[in-house]
Amino acid sequence: MARPLVLLSNDDGYRSSGLQSLRTALLELVDVVVCAPDTEQSAASHSLSLHRPLRLFPHGEGIFSVDGTPADSVYVALHADQRVLPRRPDAVVSGMNLGVNLGDDVFYSGTVAAAREGALKGIPSIALSAALDADATAAAALGARLVQALLAQASKEPVLLNVNVPPGDRWPVQATRLGARIYKDEVDFRKDPRGREYLWIGGPGAEHRAVPGSDTEAYDQGAVGVTPLVLDLWGRDKARTAESIVQTLAST
Repeated sequence: MARPLVLLSNDDGYRSSGLQSLRTALLELVDVVVCAPDTEQSAASHSLSLHRPLRLFPHGEGIFSVDGTPADSVYVALHADQRVLPRRPDAVVSGMNLGVNLGDDVFYSGTVAAAREGALKGIPSIALSAALDADATAAAALGARLVQALLAQASKEPVLLNVNVPPGDRWPVQATRLGARIYKDEVDFRKDPRGREYLWIGGPGAEHRAVPGSDTEAYDQGAVGVTPLVLDLWGRDKARTAESIVQTLAST
């Protein structure tokens, strides 16, 4: 009987040490095909390259790269008529990202987007990120065990999990919700050697606000947070607000 098949992607690029560590750990349990960006695509979110051609590059048995975004890479792998995958994967895994994706990071993260692309296609998916000072081998091994646990679920619904590993090499694991990770927002204007203006966006550092049961709380306490994310972004609790706006518009 064939072993489960996992499509592995990321946003750090197919050469990333985090991806290599996770691939090694996964191969102990499942078959793995890698299809990841050719170069780093951090914070690319869920963008798809619809207005330029893409190129698919093979790098040996079961390893491919795409000169596009994380979502491009998963999309190509899933729809390339067996040029990448021999069959539909049992799970899509993204990571292991070099640095965590906590709280609102999930809106910007290419790591999360690659997993989300799999979930949108009805495939159970996990995004795995680890602190830069986490033990990569231990974190990858834990990630592989989480994938195995996901595959063991009786229901094969399109689950999307976001997992973050704090520093260290041994951790408790908790089911969490999204927390609050607040960055210092700024735009830094500078001059190049020829006097032309350029700028950098995004300030250094981030702080966590207290949200009980959250991924940020778990991280700060040295625990791995496993956070389920939804694909349906409809704001049910804001439906009446939308209805009120429509009624106001109709009456003017």
